[in-house]
Amino acid sequence: MAAEGVPAEREALLRRMYELFSTDERDSFVARCLAPDVNWPNVLDGVRLRGHDEVRAYWSRQFAAGHPLVRLEALRLDGDGDAVVATVRQGMRDAGGEHWAGTVEHVYRFGGDGLVTRMDVRGGPPESANPPVNSA
Repeated sequence: MAAEGVPAEREALLRRMYELFSTDERDSFVARCLAPDVNWPNVLDGVRLRGHDEVRAYWSRQFAAGHPLVRLEALRLDGDGDAVVATVRQGMRDAGGEHWAGTVEHVYRFGGDGLVTRMDVRGGPPESANPPVNSA
Protein backbone atom coordinates (compact mmCIF):
# COMPACT_ATOMS: atom_id res chain seq x y z
CA MET A 1 0.00 0.00 0.00
CA ALA A 2 1.47 3.34 -1.06
CA ALA A 3 1.55 6.17 1.48
CA GLU A 4 -0.50 9.20 0.37
CA GLY A 5 -0.05 8.57 -3.35
CA VAL A 6 3.64 7.63 -3.21
CA PRO A 7 4.48 5.05 -5.89
CA ALA A 8 5.08 1.63 -4.32
CA GLU A 9 8.68 1.34 -5.64
CA ARG A 10 9.68 4.67 -4.10
CA GLU A 11 7.95 3.87 -0.85
CA ALA A 12 9.75 0.51 -0.60
CA LEU A 13 13.13 2.08 -1.41
CA LEU A 14 12.74 4.85 1.20
CA ARG A 15 11.45 2.48 3.90
CA ARG A 16 14.48 0.24 3.34
CA MET A 17 16.86 3.21 3.47
CA TYR A 18 15.49 4.31 6.85
CA GLU A 19 15.58 0.75 8.20
CA LEU A 20 19.27 0.42 7.32
CA PHE A 21 20.58 3.93 8.03
CA SER A 22 21.16 3.43 11.75
CA THR A 23 22.73 -0.01 11.27
CA ASP A 24 26.14 -1.23 10.15
CA GLU A 25 24.53 -2.12 6.81
CA ARG A 26 23.97 1.51 5.74
CA ASP A 27 26.86 1.47 3.25
CA SER A 28 25.30 -1.48 1.42
CA PHE A 29 22.27 0.52 0.30
CA VAL A 30 24.17 3.49 -1.12
CA ALA A 31 24.70 2.02 -4.59
CA ARG A 32 21.25 0.39 -4.62
CA CYS A 33 19.36 3.53 -3.57
CA LEU A 34 21.39 6.63 -4.45
CA ALA A 35 22.34 7.76 -7.96
CA PRO A 36 26.13 7.80 -8.56
CA ASP A 37 26.09 11.62 -8.70
CA VAL A 38 23.51 12.07 -5.91
CA ASN A 39 23.19 15.62 -4.55
CA TRP A 40 22.98 15.31 -0.75
CA PRO A 41 22.91 17.89 2.06
CA ASN A 42 25.74 18.12 4.57
CA VAL A 43 23.65 19.63 7.35
CA LEU A 44 26.62 19.83 9.74
CA ASP A 45 28.59 22.19 7.47
CA GLY A 46 25.78 23.74 5.41
CA VAL A 47 27.12 22.54 2.05
CA ARG A 48 26.05 20.06 -0.63
CA LEU A 49 27.74 16.72 -1.28
CA ARG A 50 28.07 14.96 -4.63
CA GLY A 51 28.31 11.24 -5.16
CA HIS A 52 28.53 8.06 -3.14
CA ASP A 53 32.01 8.64 -1.72
CA GLU A 54 31.16 12.06 -0.27
CA VAL A 55 27.90 10.76 1.25
CA ARG A 56 29.67 7.76 2.82
CA ALA A 57 32.40 10.01 4.25
CA TYR A 58 29.77 12.34 5.71
CA TRP A 59 27.91 9.48 7.34
CA SER A 60 31.17 8.07 8.73
CA ARG A 61 31.87 11.45 10.30
CA GLN A 62 28.37 11.54 11.82
CA PHE A 63 28.71 8.06 13.29
CA ALA A 64 32.19 8.84 14.64
CA ALA A 65 30.67 11.72 16.62
CA GLY A 66 27.74 9.67 17.94
CA HIS A 67 25.08 7.26 16.74
CA PRO A 68 22.44 9.25 14.82
CA LEU A 69 18.95 7.81 14.53
CA VAL A 70 16.12 8.59 12.14
CA ARG A 71 12.63 7.13 12.44
CA LEU A 72 10.33 7.31 9.43
CA GLU A 73 6.93 8.60 10.51
CA ALA A 74 5.16 9.46 7.24
CA LEU A 75 5.53 9.55 3.47
CA ARG A 76 3.63 11.73 1.01
CA LEU A 77 4.02 13.31 -2.38
CA ASP A 78 5.21 16.90 -2.33
CA GLY A 79 3.07 19.67 -3.78
CA ASP A 80 4.70 19.26 -7.20
CA GLY A 81 3.55 15.62 -7.32
CA ASP A 82 7.05 14.44 -8.18
CA ALA A 83 9.18 14.64 -5.02
CA VAL A 84 8.51 12.39 -2.04
CA VAL A 85 8.49 13.92 1.43
CA ALA A 86 9.54 11.72 4.35
CA THR A 87 8.60 13.05 7.77
CA VAL A 88 11.24 11.76 10.18
CA ARG A 89 12.00 12.04 13.87
CA GLN A 90 15.69 12.55 14.58
CA GLY A 91 17.60 11.25 17.56
CA MET A 92 20.87 9.97 18.95
CA ARG A 93 21.82 6.72 20.66
CA ASP A 94 24.44 6.76 23.41
CA ALA A 95 25.31 4.73 26.50
CA GLY A 96 22.17 6.08 28.18
CA GLY A 97 19.85 4.80 25.43
CA GLU A 98 17.95 6.49 22.64
CA HIS A 99 17.19 10.21 22.83
CA TRP A 100 14.62 11.48 20.33
CA ALA A 101 14.47 15.10 19.25
CA GLY A 102 12.45 17.06 16.70
CA THR A 103 10.75 16.16 13.47
CA VAL A 104 11.99 17.32 10.06
CA GLU A 105 11.16 16.57 6.46
CA HIS A 106 13.50 14.89 4.00
CA VAL A 107 12.52 15.69 0.41
CA TYR A 108 13.65 13.18 -2.21
CA ARG A 109 13.85 13.49 -5.98
CA PHE A 110 14.36 10.46 -8.22
CA GLY A 111 15.92 9.75 -11.60
CA GLY A 112 14.50 7.64 -14.41
CA ASP A 113 16.25 4.60 -12.96
CA GLY A 114 14.34 4.97 -9.67
CA LEU A 115 17.40 6.00 -7.63
CA VAL A 116 17.51 9.08 -5.42
CA THR A 117 19.16 11.98 -7.27
CA ARG A 118 18.69 14.66 -4.59
CA MET A 119 17.73 14.98 -0.95
CA ASP A 120 16.88 18.19 0.90
CA VAL A 121 16.04 18.80 4.55
CA ARG A 122 13.38 21.24 5.64
CA GLY A 123 11.60 22.06 8.88
CA GLY A 124 8.89 19.70 9.99
CA PRO A 125 5.18 20.20 9.39
CA PRO A 126 2.57 20.71 12.07
CA GLU A 127 1.96 17.37 13.84
CA SER A 128 -1.51 16.98 12.30
CA ALA A 129 -0.35 17.57 8.70
CA ASN A 130 0.92 14.03 8.13
CA PRO A 131 -0.71 10.98 9.69
CA PRO A 132 1.76 8.27 10.79
CA VAL A 133 2.81 5.62 8.29
CA ASN A 134 1.97 2.06 9.29
CA SER A 135 5.21 0.50 10.48
CA ALA A 136 6.11 -3.04 9.54
